[in-house]
Amino acid sequence: MTARFAGKIALVTGAAGVVGRTAALAFAREGATVLVAGRNEDGVAQTVKLIEAEGGEASGVLVDVSDSASVAAMVATAVERYGALHIAFNNAGVLGGGTPVGEHDEDEWNRVLSINLTGVFLAMKHQIAHMSGNGGGVIVNTSSNLGAHWRLAGMSAYATSKAGVSFLTRTAAREAISQGVRINSISPGPIDTPMSYLPGETREERDARLAPTVPLGRVAKPEEIAAAVLWLASDESSFVVGHDHVIDGGATA
Repeated sequence: MTARFAGKIALVTGAAGVVGRTAALAFAREGATVLVAGRNEDGVAQTVKLIEAEGGEASGVLVDVSDSASVAAMVATAVERYGALHIAFNNAGVLGGGTPVGEHDEDEWNRVLSINLTGVFLAMKHQIAHMSGNGGGVIVNTSSNLGAHWRLAGMSAYATSKAGVSFLTRTAAREAISQGVRINSISPGPIDTPMSYLPGETREERDARLAPTVPLGRVAKPEEIAAAVLWLASDESSFVVGHDHVIDGGATA
């Protein structure tokens, strides 16, 4: 355990998944108390247990990021349990899509946008409202190199949602910095998570498909994404505002 985030309260959404869990653990290892948020009750509980097993402090909360009341309750829970909210990593998201625009199911389009884009909007709406009147804070949003910086046929809903996150982040950053709230986003490339696999695909097949698209020659480790999130959340990046931090092994260079 180190003290980079000692005394800080960090909220992580999508924390039942690989990237969110890895970031939540990383925040706890560096001294933060972590509110672990997600839709999967068992996954949230497992992340909390992993943090506590390492001597960290955490608790869980269930949230539907596409529902404003649920998101408001999540932020209120952080304040009620711990007295403050200093850091938020808005990471909840789904992949979705996979079909051309002319064949895209409207319900699937709405589902992807409601979670990936509206979910970030709602999170920031309630987080900024608290942070701006309570000493400020830091927000990091998960975008993607797919959408914000790169295009792939068949991924219109996902790419649109993530491009929206990047531009929403920049707008909110300009608005909120005068209130002491510093906001940035990350745009990862392919990461070693279940989301990087096609149905029935083996690790070897996944790597053979994705490695040629990344000049570095491999997918990212979740720990590499978490390291970037923690840097953006820390005082080390105190002059970084409205930045979309690309972490894709050179794919969009």
